Amino acid sequence: MPLEIKIKDRKAKVEVIQQDGNLYHVIIDGREYHLDVLQVESSVYSILYQGNSINLEMIEDSDPNHYKVNTRNDQFKVEIIDPSTRYNLASRNNHKSTDQVIISPMPGRIVRILVSEGDTINEGDTALVVSAMKMESEFKAPISGTVRKIYVAEGDTVDGGVTLIEIDPLEL
Repeated sequence: MPLEIKIKDRKAKVEVIQQDGNLYHVIIDGREYHLDVLQVESSVYSILYQGNSINLEMIEDSDPNHYKVNTRNDQFKVEIIDPSTRYNLASRNNHKSTDQVIISPMPGRIVRILVSEGDTINEGDTALVVSAMKMESEFKAPISGTVRKIYVAEGDTVDGGVTLIEIDPLEL
């Protein structure tokens, strides 16, 4: 499952393709890397890449998935955005939203669609259920209104960031 790593204003997509002990085959922003990663002491790692050694210290910050990273020549903050974090951020951001769409924050499979086009739906009502990372999540209407368009069908596999349902706001 891909992660995003945010360093300052840059986000890198990272996917671990294979791991065998300390050896990692990863893809970072579309480029493949073969790394030898060894934890040498608590929070300190040695990374070997093409004969070059990079040593870094990762110190947990007060926020979950946030780290202070120290190398020999640099210091920076890193945020790791995994699918679970992406979902939680999207849920929190959509809770009292004026958005008129339900968007999948991560890749998954559409398990159930509980509304049809033309249906009236209330804010907070479950519109569909998506399975991701062996867990089912309910996606709720961000506003009250009429279901304008459903872009998916049950059984579809979707990418993250895809619009699933569009809602016309309730006219008062």
